[in-house]
Amino acid sequence: MIVAGSLLGVAVNRAKFSFPVGKVDMKTLYPMDMEEFLLACGEGKLVEQIRSCFEKNTPLPAALHDAAMQLYRQYLVVGGMPECVLQFVDTKDYILLRHTQDTILASYLNDMSKYNNLNEIKKIRLAYDSITVQLSRKNTRFQYKLIKKGARASEFENAIEWLCLSGIVSRVFKAEQIKKPLENYRDIDAIKIYVSDMGLLCAKKDLAANDVLYMVDEINDFKGGMAENYVNVQLSINGYRTFYWVSERGVEIDFIIQRDGQLIPIEVKSADNTRAKSLKRYQPAYAIKLSSKNFGFEDDKKTVPLYAAFCI
Repeated sequence: MIVAGSLLGVAVNRAKFSFPVGKVDMKTLYPMDMEEFLLACGEGKLVEQIRSCFEKNTPLPAALHDAAMQLYRQYLVVGGMPECVLQFVDTKDYILLRHTQDTILASYLNDMSKYNNLNEIKKIRLAYDSITVQLSRKNTRFQYKLIKKGARASEFENAIEWLCLSGIVSRVFKAEQIKKPLENYRDIDAIKIYVSDMGLLCAKKDLAANDVLYMVDEINDFKGGMAENYVNVQLSINGYRTFYWVSERGVEIDFIIQRDGQLIPIEVKSADNTRAKSLKRYQPAYAIKLSSKNFGFEDDKKTVPLYAAFCI
């Protein structure tokens, strides 16, 4: 028997719901990643070339690179909700797409009321609204005091936990040291929170499709947070547990993952500026820099275009 539940993570963590422990094999479904989006758009051959260039560290032909970057920006607008991807593939109508995304966001709010009392609902909505706003800040570390004046972690931590269990957002802890296992060194008081679907993030912020497709200057403050959010989505779908790190002087590594037994730092840039001073503070086997630049490998730094984050 197969059973699907949109908020199963919330339900099984509440005392009034019983659950047959040990008798159920649980699988987590995620929004479609960039690779699945490309395949849905009929770009199977492009996917093969991207994977080949990733493995060989050789540049993708310039015309294909530009086309892939455009598809990446389309993914930021569309996201990975299957209904939204299908609608985009069939119609290419961004107005109709936004209506569907707004409907999904409204259903999220309705689901919140099924599992919480009125006071909890208010806190969850305040926290969710604040997450998308804080991604526009230069420092994307989540701050409870920005939810509302005088807010404290103790007041809103249950709301954040609910959003994480529901799969609407994901939480990334700061690692105090870059050592194995990273979980042993997580700082529970320092987190970043990312939305689990890029299209819903753009819809929640009411970003016009053309502003994202052409990366206009008016959204400069949001470009960094949007790129970070996108990379975290791709890494999470691939099964990585992500952390970030900050030095005593405030130099930051956006993500740290364990890949092939190695701790790998990942730097994310929204454009082609790939100067990454933070990677010089730590000497890994190699580092990954994600930006709009083409594939390459130099000085133990693997350069990966943003559209190829699914290859990691």
